[in-house]
Amino acid sequence: MEFIDPNVVDLSRFQFALTALYHFMFVPLTLGLTFMLAAMETVYVVTGRQIYKDMAQFWGKLFGINFAIGVATGITMEFEFGTNWSMYSHFFGDMFGTPLAIEGLMAFFMESTFVGLMFFGWDRLSKQAHLAITYLVALGSNLSALWILIANAGMNMPEGAHFDPETMRMQFESFVNLVFNPDAQAKFVHTSVAGYVSAAMFVMGISAFYLLRGQHRQFAARSFRMAALFGIISTVAVITLGDVLGRLDYEKQPTKIAAIEGLWHTSKPPFEPWILAALPDDAKQENHFEVGVPFVLTPLITHTFDQPITGMHELEDAAGPRIRSGIEAVSALRRYGVTHSDADLTLFTQHEQDMGYGLLAARHAPNQDVTNIPEDQIDTVVKATQPDILPNVFVTFWSFRFMVFLSLWFFALFAVSAYVSLKRRLEHNKLLLKLCMWSIPLPILATEFGWITAEAGRQPWTVFGWLPTFLSASSHGVSYMVFSLIGFVLLYSVFIAAELYLMFKFARLGPEHDSMEPHAQHDAPKPSAFDMHPTAS
Repeated sequence: MEFIDPNVVDLSRFQFALTALYHFMFVPLTLGLTFMLAAMETVYVVTGRQIYKDMAQFWGKLFGINFAIGVATGITMEFEFGTNWSMYSHFFGDMFGTPLAIEGLMAFFMESTFVGLMFFGWDRLSKQAHLAITYLVALGSNLSALWILIANAGMNMPEGAHFDPETMRMQFESFVNLVFNPDAQAKFVHTSVAGYVSAAMFVMGISAFYLLRGQHRQFAARSFRMAALFGIISTVAVITLGDVLGRLDYEKQPTKIAAIEGLWHTSKPPFEPWILAALPDDAKQENHFEVGVPFVLTPLITHTFDQPITGMHELEDAAGPRIRSGIEAVSALRRYGVTHSDADLTLFTQHEQDMGYGLLAARHAPNQDVTNIPEDQIDTVVKATQPDILPNVFVTFWSFRFMVFLSLWFFALFAVSAYVSLKRRLEHNKLLLKLCMWSIPLPILATEFGWITAEAGRQPWTVFGWLPTFLSASSHGVSYMVFSLIGFVLLYSVFIAAELYLMFKFARLGPEHDSMEPHAQHDAPKPSAFDMHPTAS
């Protein structure tokens, strides 16, 4: 394998992280708003009240802006795999490309087709047919997320693949194992529901803005209440599914879970505290201070009171034998490529599961060649490689905590907002309305922190346990990477600016109708669970 300039690897990582974070500003809102639109339209079809149609149409307009710009930011990411991550694409392309192809052919096609019908079919389709289209848009957008997360799960937990020493790549083995990868299923629901939280906060925050200004009060009050109730359910679900992901990482990615918890030494159940705050020092491999809650960590992670959680020092020690075994695997594979002898193939097969750890040692091997390490230097190479198995602890630790603290804030805000709304005292709580309005961007931040936790915690691997990140990039020059990085930053900044301009413009304009009266005369409204009568300010 070609050893790539570390600066190019870092720039490739930074560029992909940046484009992914840009793209992920749009995705959660798309995922969540589709189901909120479906919920509003369902109430409209069931009750016949025009105001719910107005709600579906107005929030659908904001959804359309977000959807269009979000699609534009996502397309470039798929090209980056080929341009900047050619070694990764060669090694894992079958496993990664299959779900991405299905996503493009099935989910994205379905979503894009029905979006047009949803926008232009209001006066051309029956109520029931249009409602079905709206649900199909919601289904399509969430299926799109499912296939992308299946592709991502293969990198975190390679399932349904085997390494082929003839082709030197991971070959497709089982479609069922690929689709039902536990990491994909848990992450899909967790991520999708996080999108619902984003949409609920978006609708609630803009509705709060109208209520503070005394505009569109009937419309805003109903939207606020639906969003608050939707948000409570979504937040409970996102926290529950986050717990499932944590349990999965405990079993499959112990380095990630140890970094998330800032756990340098194996825990001592049941007394081990859950660390609320600390300053992890990656260089010294210690925390400078800790504030924790005793007895919480063990049941939180293991769901027991007696199972220990392996610390990072112990994980480093355990990696030593795997690195030695991996060096044997890489050396046998190199010889097999020349001799094609059964003896070399058998030796490789015996050490195959540790091959990635052998590749990880390349940075510390003489001439970066693990197949020719002198016997008296192997211990030195292994010892130097052991700390490399750990992710950046400071980043993983704090990104996780920001995500968790924000999730708890969302739950509290949705719960209080729903209570006040049900008591019909919204317009007496200016502070609550302001908090809702200023919290609009926070769920986007929380999902960004969630992705940073997941992806930074996976390091140093692009394919966990098999392919180190520093061997995965393309061999570009530094100048090319800097030039393309600047281009991406400028282009995506234009997308963000366009999104913000259009969102602010149409949100300020508000819904087309200020009240339900003009429609009520024609639609003979039935009583609704979401009806309310806001107090005059």
